[in-house]
Amino acid sequence: MLKQSFKFYTCINSLSNQLKCQMSTATREKWDLLSAICVERHPIITAPKTEIEENFQGLLDEIELENSLKCDHELNVENEKRKDEKIKKGMIDLDADVIISMRAQDIEDQGDAELKEFKFASRITEADLKNITSSLERKLDKTLFLCVQQKIGNDNLWLPPQGLREQGENMRQAAERILQKTCGENLSVRIYGNAPMGFYKYVYPKTVRENGSRGAKIFYYLARYVNGTLPSNLKYQWLDRDELKQALPKPIYKSVSEFLIPEQPS
Repeated sequence: MLKQSFKFYTCINSLSNQLKCQMSTATREKWDLLSAICVERHPIITAPKTEIEENFQGLLDEIELENSLKCDHELNVENEKRKDEKIKKGMIDLDADVIISMRAQDIEDQGDAELKEFKFASRITEADLKNITSSLERKLDKTLFLCVQQKIGNDNLWLPPQGLREQGENMRQAAERILQKTCGENLSVRIYGNAPMGFYKYVYPKTVRENGSRGAKIFYYLARYVNGTLPSNLKYQWLDRDELKQALPKPIYKSVSEFLIPEQPS
């Protein structure tokens, strides 16, 4: 019995030492902290209505028409029609003021003529036709996201602007500095909050880990484009959700997509 108790104690002691060793190693591991910022341009125009939205809008229009009262213009048109009938029957004399002033029906005819001459702008822009992904004048009914070309290891990848946090910075300050350094001072954005929206980490290759850092932890911020332009020498794209999915590395897109608001399918 004593022998079994000693073996049990020895086993527990060995496991305890292994756990302490692993915890000590984990504590000594160094991770590079990166801050990244996803800049989104909100839609400029509304998306085309779906079939159910068209039907619902038609129903609302019918209800509004049934419950609405006649406006001043409609009342004036009806009054003029009654006056015309009385004039034809000789019930009232012609009034010079009525002849000289513009009638309600004339105003309505003038409005109809102006509407026929009015041409709606196309939803498809030149940037859409030429597929100029660096232009903000494309896909006006969708949200676009800024991606810049960055060198990671030996590869050139399309990513949201990202970079290492410097000593003394919090993660938001790092995101603001990195965006200004990468995209210039002419780009104005509004960051949503002080806390990151997303997170992703990856382990460096063995040859890189030998230099001291085990991997990178990336904290993502979300920001709204306000105005401004990007430098002409910067390689960048404004991509919609489908294009973003194709451009970003799959693990990064999976992390980024978790804090992006889903868009309804077109």
